Amino acid sequence: MKRILTIAILALTLSNVEAQTSTSTYQPGVTQDGATYFLPKTAVHITVKIEKTVYTPGDFAPYAERFLRLNDVSTQPSTTYRIVSIQQTAVGIRDTTKAYNVKFNNKTSAINVALAEDGVLLALNAQPTPQNIPVPFKPAPKPAAINPRQFLNEEILAAGSTAKMAQLTAQEIYDIRDSRSQLIKGQADFMPKDGEQMKMMLNQMDRQDQALTSLFAGTTVRDTTERVFIIVPDGNLNRTLFRFSKRFGLVDADDLSGAPYTINVKNQTQLPATDAEQAAKKKKAENGFYYNVPGKMQVAIFNGNNLVSEEDFPAAQFGNVELLSGDLFNKHYGTRLWLNPVTGGIDRLEAEQPK
Repeated sequence: MKRILTIAILALTLSNVEAQTSTSTYQPGVTQDGATYFLPKTAVHITVKIEKTVYTPGDFAPYAERFLRLNDVSTQPSTTYRIVSIQQTAVGIRDTTKAYNVKFNNKTSAINVALAEDGVLLALNAQPTPQNIPVPFKPAPKPAAINPRQFLNEEILAAGSTAKMAQLTAQEIYDIRDSRSQLIKGQADFMPKDGEQMKMMLNQMDRQDQALTSLFAGTTVRDTTERVFIIVPDGNLNRTLFRFSKRFGLVDADDLSGAPYTINVKNQTQLPATDAEQAAKKKKAENGFYYNVPGKMQVAIFNGNNLVSEEDFPAAQFGNVELLSGDLFNKHYGTRLWLNPVTGGIDRLEAEQPK
């Protein structure tokens, strides 16, 4: 949630009537006669979705080909991982090197200063634009596992060997499939009264078939998880983001059991960046609010030499800091300002002079 800091500027009699606002670099804090705010820095929010697959062989796996004609059924358990997707999103975070204090006097109109929870300036005299924060991944609920042994009849359980149990179970599977086929064709000895009862019977047969077949084919369980990386580049960057192993999944950047995934950030800004102090020196005659003129960065992620994700983002730290004239906030204008929560740049500015 965003909190709105409203500062009502009252008309006071002062000897100096020429100055309207004064802006200066200020340490973070709260003042009684003004507002302290930050400008944002652009971070890269990287989400990596990983699927874990766990295979457990069935009790009758050695007899899968003999009785059910199932080929290539493994008798050994296994766990494997794969990367489903890699996505990048630009987000804004507080830049502690860009903290400013603004003071008001009698010539300044009443100003509503909208700040984020971390103190980043979002808007003046307007409702701020919400930042689109990536929503954490929530896996879909999995159905309860079925115990296939609950479908084994007395004859199967009484069999004297595993091979005999497998043979009788396979016969049970074929009987279920034959009954299902006859039910669909309308040739069953007992036909359901209506479509709903038909659906229930077919679902129960499918459930039994799948459960008993898993005793031969085994079970495969898949789980998807998400790992988040936050990268805050201050210049060109090229380093290992993480390593990935099909056997162990996502591992640390220094774990050689996995193949490296590297991140490359390039500053694509054409104009040289200037800091806040340089901007202020160029605008000594002006007063107002600082804002960012963002630059541009390209963020690419590689698996070896293979490009797996590439995005271009506006970046606050690769641009300039400028001042918006305080003249726009005197009593002769109804000025509203919206800043981009990710870059600190001006998204929208409305200044209406009353008639």
